[in-house]
Amino acid sequence: MGLLDGKVAAITGAGGGIGRCHALLFAAEGARVVVNDLGGTRDGAGGDNAMADKVVAEIAAAGGEATPNYDSVVDAAGAKNIIDTAISTYGKLDILVNNAGILRDKTLRKMTDETWQAVIDVHLTGTFFTTRAAAQHMIERNEGGRIINTSSVSGLMGNFGQTNYAAAKAGIYGLTRTAAIELKKYNITVNALAPVALTRMTSDLPMMQAMPSADQMLAPDHVAPGALFLASDLAADITDEVLAVEGNRVFLFRMTKTEACLPASSEGWTAQELAQRWSEIRGS
Repeated sequence: MGLLDGKVAAITGAGGGIGRCHALLFAAEGARVVVNDLGGTRDGAGGDNAMADKVVAEIAAAGGEATPNYDSVVDAAGAKNIIDTAISTYGKLDILVNNAGILRDKTLRKMTDETWQAVIDVHLTGTFFTTRAAAQHMIERNEGGRIINTSSVSGLMGNFGQTNYAAAKAGIYGLTRTAAIELKKYNITVNALAPVALTRMTSDLPMMQAMPSADQMLAPDHVAPGALFLASDLAADITDEVLAVEGNRVFLFRMTKTEACLPASSEGWTAQELAQRWSEIRGS
């Protein structure tokens, strides 16, 4: 018995890296998988069916069941067609994993409008398009569902040279939290992963190159069990969480606030008092 027996999953960006590992593990655990990948380069250029087809062939060779999809999440119709592929092929969709992404790193001063928008479109807008389509189907089926988004440490903590990527991933955090609130009454859980893994997208980043034995410690297959857990009935009561995976280290990201402070005067705060009491306000 697999954890996902009888389930149908759609995984975007599943032609390589983290998404491929998700697809292989989900299939091994009994899911029928829509392997979506546009097949473009790391920066989103071009397209090639071979990436999705290769993962589908791997799943079939291992005795699983999968079908490819080559649509781009950037286009609302294409994103919906990813969901429709699951429905037309397997009759339903139980699980959506939003994993598609590109990198076009530049510092703020060197960031062009096009470089900014391309990354926002794939990560944030693409996640919105597929999530909206999947949620509509899951609500109509009235049998619940699982939606797993992909945020990032860069988005939650910031990272030099990744203004566009960090903004998109921070946006996914907000999207995840709000969707979790809205969809809870339909028994649809919405969670996010914040993975650190060595893939073709991250292999030349300074933070990765600085880590000893990163190829083993941060292999993308470390992330897949987290996705499997959130997609399975083991996490049926878990929603609105961000699970970070860094090799064998896992933890949750949560937004916190300091203790509220009141002004000395009933007339309210002044800039001067804010400055004087800043250490108290920041909780240190």
